[in-house]
Amino acid sequence: MRKMADGDPDSAVVNSAVKEADPDPAPAEPESAAVEGEGERRDKAADGSWSAPILSLARKATETLSGVNSYGSGWRRSGSVSEQLSPASPTSTDHPDTNRPAIKDPVLVERSNLLSMMKLSIKVLIQSSLSLGRTLDSDYPPLQQFFVVLEHCLKHGLKVKKSFIGQNKSIWAPLELVEKLCPESADLATSVRDMPGLKTGLGRARAWLHLALMQKKVADYMKVLINRRDVLSEFYEPGALLLEEEGSVIVGMLVGLNVIDANLCVKGEDLDSQVGIIDFSLYLKDPQTTENTQDDSKMTAILDQKHYIEELNRHLSCTVTDLQAKMDSLEKTNCKLIEELSAATDRINALREEQDQLRQENATILQSSQRKEEVTLQDSQVELETYRQSRQGLDEMYNVVWTQYKEEKRIRQELQKELELQIGLKQEMEVAMKLLEKDIHEKQDTLAALRQQLDQVKTLNLQMFNKAQEAGGVAVKKEEDAVKLEQKMVQMEKAMKELELRLQDSENQRKNTEEGQKDLCSEMKGRVEALQKRMTDLDTLRSGLEVELSKEKEQRQSLQRELQREQDNSSELRTQLQQLQGLQTELLDLRHEKKQLQQLCEEQEQALQEMGLHLSQSKLKMEDFKEVNKALKGQAWLKDDEATQCKQCQKEFSISRRKHHCRNCGDIYCSSCSSNELALPSYPKPVRVCDICHSLLLQRSSTSS
Repeated sequence: MRKMADGDPDSAVVNSAVKEADPDPAPAEPESAAVEGEGERRDKAADGSWSAPILSLARKATETLSGVNSYGSGWRRSGSVSEQLSPASPTSTDHPDTNRPAIKDPVLVERSNLLSMMKLSIKVLIQSSLSLGRTLDSDYPPLQQFFVVLEHCLKHGLKVKKSFIGQNKSIWAPLELVEKLCPESADLATSVRDMPGLKTGLGRARAWLHLALMQKKVADYMKVLINRRDVLSEFYEPGALLLEEEGSVIVGMLVGLNVIDANLCVKGEDLDSQVGIIDFSLYLKDPQTTENTQDDSKMTAILDQKHYIEELNRHLSCTVTDLQAKMDSLEKTNCKLIEELSAATDRINALREEQDQLRQENATILQSSQRKEEVTLQDSQVELETYRQSRQGLDEMYNVVWTQYKEEKRIRQELQKELELQIGLKQEMEVAMKLLEKDIHEKQDTLAALRQQLDQVKTLNLQMFNKAQEAGGVAVKKEEDAVKLEQKMVQMEKAMKELELRLQDSENQRKNTEEGQKDLCSEMKGRVEALQKRMTDLDTLRSGLEVELSKEKEQRQSLQRELQREQDNSSELRTQLQQLQGLQTELLDLRHEKKQLQQLCEEQEQALQEMGLHLSQSKLKMEDFKEVNKALKGQAWLKDDEATQCKQCQKEFSISRRKHHCRNCGDIYCSSCSSNELALPSYPKPVRVCDICHSLLLQRSSTSS
């Protein structure tokens, strides 16, 4: 730790500053005598050289130095440094019982000295900047000294980083923390890193402080840094200025720098190789030089006034150019608005013409469609009446023919029924004869079959009898079967007798039916001949009716064709009606569009009226701008030699008719033509104005009101 204190150039600078501030240390005497002698010397020096505010700050600093207790846990400096920074203590060991003063800690002394120097530098900087009343440059000495003192404050108690190259002690590392703690300072840190001329951490820290002062954020950033003392302990030794209460006091003093406006050029300066030495000549003032400084301050005030007037003139010229540009832009906008207005009026006229044409076309279409409707309706009514009349006649004829046809058809059906009955009877007789013959043949076949069965039964009986003899056990059954067969044979014999009787009856019936058939055939031949004659007559009638039916069919087909034509005409009429309905809907749409166009026209007329109002207002504003421009530029003031007669009445000037200038336009008029007075923007009081300017100004004031 002692090596670090010995090798610290910043502590040496502070010690040298303390020596300069207190050149005559007190000798080794008792405590009361030393303190009194030191106080007298300091009062004399202060009365001789220091001013009152600086004296009060120095006294406060000495009070803090005398009232600080011993700092036992702090890190120690070398013996020579402690002797230079602390007042002399008695060295005699002859009086061990006397009350010896406590040895002051050099770290506390350094902190108090740096705090007092910071107070002095900030106060001098604020007072000098307020007396100047302008922005401060980087060459301003109090500002340079403030940065030097602030750099010493930041370096106090800073840890040394050891590497292979050597020892590195820079304040850029703790200042770089502000970027993490306060995101607003990120742009500041990046701009400092991007500067090409900076190579060392100290140069970057100085550039960072310069930019933070221009942003008026030094106090805010330092407050954020001091609030995180746990992070600062990595970069500073315990007992450093920023880790103690003096750091928060310095942050409170830095808030006052927000009053100062600084304009510092960081890029062109060599911040890496600057030597930070505190110049106490700014704070130890000589009364002989106060007069010179007052004269210098007066000169600077005069120069500042001159610069202010020049800046004001430049600002006025800029405002004049801006007003001219505004006037030009307003004239361009007026021309554009006039063109748009003319285009809008042309469009409105074209829309009106189109609307009139559409109305005429709609009227013609309606008239033609109505005429066509009437003609088609009349034609369709006439055709319908003729069709109805022809249809009624045809219906009557058709009904008569149809009734005749029905009667003939009924008679023919009756005859056909009678013929069918006769034919049916004949067929039935033939069928009955065939059936009788079939029955006879069947009965003969059955008789033969029964005889064969009888023969078979006899043979079976013989066989059975033989078998009965052979098989005794089956005889009873055979006997029963025989009995049954005998019964069957009896029944068969009865059936044979009945069939023979039926054959005899059927032969008798056949003979009778043959005789009846002969009679019926003779009768049927007569009837058939009569029916054939009647059929020939009916065929002739049928042929005539078929001819009439063919004619009626042709007439009906012609009527159907006419009906089809009428249906086609009716469909065409329906399509025309649908077209008319479509035209009506188009008419409604056109009327709706017409209403919309009328609304558009009304809105455009309102817009045109508003545009006209805006144009009038813009013209008035242009005239006002022109007046202001004239007032700022100054009118072309005619010389007396240039005017020989009045501009308005054209009367020549003489001894009795004097020349008078119009304060608005700058032309020369006679007293009768310039007898009016008005207040102008460039003149606070009413001044002489010609009759033309008087009427124009009154008109403008009335329109603007």
